[in-house]
This record gives sequence, C-alpha cells and structure tokens, in this order.
Amino acid sequence: MTTGFPRSRHARTDGPGDGLPVPPGRGTVSRRGLLRIGGTAAAAAALPAALTACSGSGGGTGQVRVVGVADQQKPLEELIAAYRADHPDDRFSTSFAPTDQVQTVVRTQLAGGNAPDVHVLYPGSGSAMSMAELAKASLLTDLSAQPWTKGIPASFDAAYRRDGKTYLYSAGSSVIGAIYNKKAFARAGVEPPRTWAELLDVCGTLKAAGIVPIALGAQTPWVTQLISYALVPDAVYAREPDFDDRMTAGRATFVDSGWADALGKYKELQRKGFFNDNPNGTTFEQQTSLVASGKAAMAVQVSAVLSTFRQATRTPDDLGMFPFPAGDDAKKQWIPAGVVVGLGVAAHAKNPDRAKAFVEFLGRQENIDRWAKAVSAIPFKRGAATRLDPVLDPFLPVIDAGRAVPFMDQRWPNAEVQPAHFAAVQDLLAGKKDVKGALTQMDAAYRKKA
Repeated sequence: MTTGFPRSRHARTDGPGDGLPVPPGRGTVSRRGLLRIGGTAAAAAALPAALTACSGSGGGTGQVRVVGVADQQKPLEELIAAYRADHPDDRFSTSFAPTDQVQTVVRTQLAGGNAPDVHVLYPGSGSAMSMAELAKASLLTDLSAQPWTKGIPASFDAAYRRDGKTYLYSAGSSVIGAIYNKKAFARAGVEPPRTWAELLDVCGTLKAAGIVPIALGAQTPWVTQLISYALVPDAVYAREPDFDDRMTAGRATFVDSGWADALGKYKELQRKGFFNDNPNGTTFEQQTSLVASGKAAMAVQVSAVLSTFRQATRTPDDLGMFPFPAGDDAKKQWIPAGVVVGLGVAAHAKNPDRAKAFVEFLGRQENIDRWAKAVSAIPFKRGAATRLDPVLDPFLPVIDAGRAVPFMDQRWPNAEVQPAHFAAVQDLLAGKKDVKGALTQMDAAYRKKA
C-alpha cells in the first residue's frame, strides 16, 4: 500500500492490493491497480494528462522516464536529485498521480510497448500491477544481480521474487493500524486501546463525547480492506499460521475461517454506530479530513499515508498511531506488516542500463533508510544510521516478536480476489450481504484461475 495522497488512491479502481496496498492514492502499502486494460487506442486516448506530460530535467531521447504514485513524489524527487549530483549527464522525466490513475495508465503502457523505464510496482500477486502478474507476462527486468537484493528475507520472497528472480525494489514494510488525533482522544479522556474490549469502550466514550470514533472512507475502494487486514492477523494467523498454504492447497476457505470473525467485528463496529454516517459515500480524502480536524478520533490506515494525514492538519505532532486491537490479550497481539509499494524496471525500457543503475543507487542502505522514513516504512535491514518515524515505535515490539504477517493480498493467487473483497465489504456496509455472503464472494474469486 502506498500513500501520501493529494487526491489519492492507494488502490485501484477495481481494487488495490498492496496490499497491500496496498497501499493509496497519493501514493501503500499497500497496495495496487486491478484494472485489466489492454494497450488499445481507446485506452491510450484516455490517459490522464498528468501521466502523458512528464516533467523533470532535460528532454529528448536518453532521459530516464519515471512514473510513480503521488505519495512517493517527495522521496523519489529527492533521491533523483542526489543521484544526478554524481551523474550530471543522466536526465530524468518524472510523473506522479493518484494510485488508481497510475495503475491504469502504466498497465496500459506496459501492454502497448510504451512503458516508462522505471515505474510503480506492487508487491506479491494480488493485482494486475503486482510483481508476480507483470513478471508472469514478461514485462519486468530481472534485478537479481544488484547487491541490495541479498538483504531481502527469504520469508518475503513471494513479495519480491518470481521463479527465483527479483523484480521489485521496495524500501521495506509498512504497517496497518489506527492513525489517531491525540487532541480528540484527550477531549474524550481516553487512551489508545490495547484489546478489542477496550476498543469498544473507547469508541463508546468518544461517541458519547460527540466525536466520530472511526472515520471510514469506503467510497474509495482500497480503504475498504484495511479494517479487515487489521483484524485478520489475530483472527486467523495467530491460530493458523499456515492459513495461506492451506488456502493454496484448497484445504481452507474464507467462509470457514477466522475471516468470519474478523468481518463480524467489522460489522459490529458499524452496528454500534462507531463509523461516520454513510461510509460508502465517504472518500479517503474526507476520511483524512475528519481525523485531521478532530471531528473523528481515528482511522484504520496504512502507515504509508501518514504524510497525507500530517499535511491535512496544522499540528502534525497531534497525530499518533497504534496497533488496532482485535483480540483480548494485548501481549499476544498480531498485526499486518506488508512490503511497501516500490518500483520496477520495464522489460522494454528505452534506457535499461540507466534505469537499473538508478535502482541500484536506491538500494544503498542510506537511500533505503531515506525512502523508508519518508513513507513511514521499516527497512528489513537497519544500519547504525537508520532513523525510523517515531510513530512506528508501538509496532516494533510486535514485529520483533514475530507476530506480524504480510498484507493478505500479497499471497492471493490472482488479481480477482482484491476487488471481490472491496465489493464484499461495501455490500456488507450497505446491508446487501451478510458475513457469509461476503466471504462466499471472496472464495469464488480466489478459486478462479490466475
């Protein structure tokens, strides 16, 4: 899942992934673009102006064309400037846009042979713009020879690699939790909850104080998945750590697993009136504004969008983040932590050598640290100079204890499950489906051939 969006979508139009994340619009984590669009003339004609007219240094042939999500604009531009300090003859053209636009446009360009040299790429296999899907279509360049790839933990192979080859560059992992307004919590006299029971009590107190407990922007599809992702680690993986393997083998289903408990709790939050009115008619941007203004106390989000929330408030220090509790034992809490949205090099890049040299530069520890801090991510390898965003401190003990799992979509077998999840949650919130119906819809999508 990405993030930092000025009009963003950490996800796709027909779904994000990132789950990441996937990603969000002005940037993950999570997570991805699920539109399956061919390289047709009609699709090309509809490309957003932001991505057809690139900006940057230099012009003409030979410049490295980079397309990224809006929330990653600042770190990417800063790192390009640092790279050019040592490579003054290398020229770059950069474009940034909300996630859904980027995913649609880049997927079209990749299929049509007009791809940027370096482009946004989502981890795993959960969307049409994910590493596995593009690698399977032979649209990515193998980066395995670059030194930074040796630091990727084997447990994250599914996010970075396909058939033993590394295709994704990413600065590390982001987490999903509750971004909260400290002043709103103080007005109600509450502290961040550590258990599900405490969460319900805190939400009840906030509601009684006239504060929306949880802002939910479910009109933006990728936002729908985040509460599910926050609840599922405790509901599923704490009890069945091999759940993904069992799903792959056809020995488990969503409907007969802890996913039912997670979606049941999702619905309970709505039933108790702990969301804003009409979540399905509320956008990510409105969700952000509700929390930034203090009208709402918190929002379940990916850490990569923290910069967006901070930009929306005059007092960024008033925003904190805590693991969203799903169980009854704070000392055994599990959380989602997925690989943050990164970059790939197009297989048919016009400047492949320069593109790969730039990505290798990004893979240096100091540059991984720089990017990770900008998007509130956690590098897999931390050097002596690594400085994490302090807002992540409450998550580190859980991660260090081994109770973190990748964003769910990063192990899904095709690009159909994520949009099915989005739609299922929206139907659940609208009262069109119950929990069993929502999960049955996801099971059907999971069993489709990739």
